[in-house]
Amino acid sequence: MKPSIAFIGLGVMGHRMLTNMTTHGGFNLAWAWDPNPDSCRAVEEQYDGIRIGSSAEQIITASDVDVVYIASPPQSHKEYATAAARAGKTVYCEKPLGVDVKDSRSLVEEVESSGVLNVVNFPFVDAQAVNMIQAKLADGSVGDVTGVDLRLHFSSWPRGWQHSASWLSERKEGGFVREVGSHYVFLTEKLFGPTTLIDASVRYQDDPKLCETHFLARLDCAGTPISFAGGAGGIGPDRVEYTVWGSKSSYRLWDWNKLQSTAGDEWVDELQHVEDPRQDGYMRVLNNFLGMVKGDAHTMAPLRAALSVQEIVEQILDR
Repeated sequence: MKPSIAFIGLGVMGHRMLTNMTTHGGFNLAWAWDPNPDSCRAVEEQYDGIRIGSSAEQIITASDVDVVYIASPPQSHKEYATAAARAGKTVYCEKPLGVDVKDSRSLVEEVESSGVLNVVNFPFVDAQAVNMIQAKLADGSVGDVTGVDLRLHFSSWPRGWQHSASWLSERKEGGFVREVGSHYVFLTEKLFGPTTLIDASVRYQDDPKLCETHFLARLDCAGTPISFAGGAGGIGPDRVEYTVWGSKSSYRLWDWNKLQSTAGDEWVDELQHVEDPRQDGYMRVLNNFLGMVKGDAHTMAPLRAALSVQEIVEQILDR
C-alpha cells in the first residue's frame, strides 16, 4: 500500500515535492494546506484527487494520513512537526530545521520521544555524485584529504525562481547561508564527521530586516580544514561548487549534482551515463524514503542530523 502524504506549505518546495512524488508513483497525495488560498486552488487544480484541508491541524490528524511533509517557512517547522509526532505520523521536513537552536533542540527531543519516523529533506543523502566521492574516500583513491572548499555566488538573492518566497530575503528566516549552506554543512558531516566552526565573518545589508550579502567561514573536521565562502550580487552565472582536495586525486561537485575529478591535470567529467543528475537524485531520495517507511535499510537524515547542521549555520550567522 502506498503511504499517504499530507503537504503543509505549497510554495516552491511544496510544489517540487508534489511533482516529484507524482513522477515517482509510490505515494498517495492525500491532503494539502497552505495559508494562501491561491496556492491551495492551484494545487487542487493541478493534482487529481488531492484534497485541500481547512487547516494544518485537520490534515495532520486526518485518519488516512501516514506522512506529514512540511515545506513551510522555517519558524513554523516546530509547530507542525511536533503536532505530526503527537498524531503518530511520520515527519518529513524541509531544511533548515528552524532558526532558533533552542527551539529546534526541543523539537528534536519531542519528536524522538514520540517514537515516530522522522527525516529532513537533504538530497545529498543518496546522490550518485556524493556516493562516488564517499566511495573514493573510503578506498583510498583520494589519498590524504588536504582540504575542502565550498564556493557560492548568486547574481541575485533570492534567485528568480524563488520570487514568491519573500521570506528568503529576510534575516529572520532566510539568506543563502541557511538555504544553500545548510546542504553543504550536511554533506561535510556526511563525508567527514562532526564539524566545528573555527571562525566566520558575515556582511549584512544596511536594512536590518534583510539577509546577508557575503560570508566567510573556517571549519574543522577532525583536523581536515574546511573553508566556505559566498556572496550575492553582480552580473554572471550562479556558482555552487564543493571541492574535496586530495593528495592522489580531487573531486569537484558543481551545480549541485555534476561531478568532476582530477589526478593532477584537467578536470574530467564523471557519471556521464546519468542523463539528468538532478532528477535522478530526486528519485533516489524518494526511493530511499519509501524504503524507510517500509522498514528497509536507508540513508535518510533524521531531524537530529539537521539540528547539527543548524547549530553550525546559526553560529556562522551570529558572527
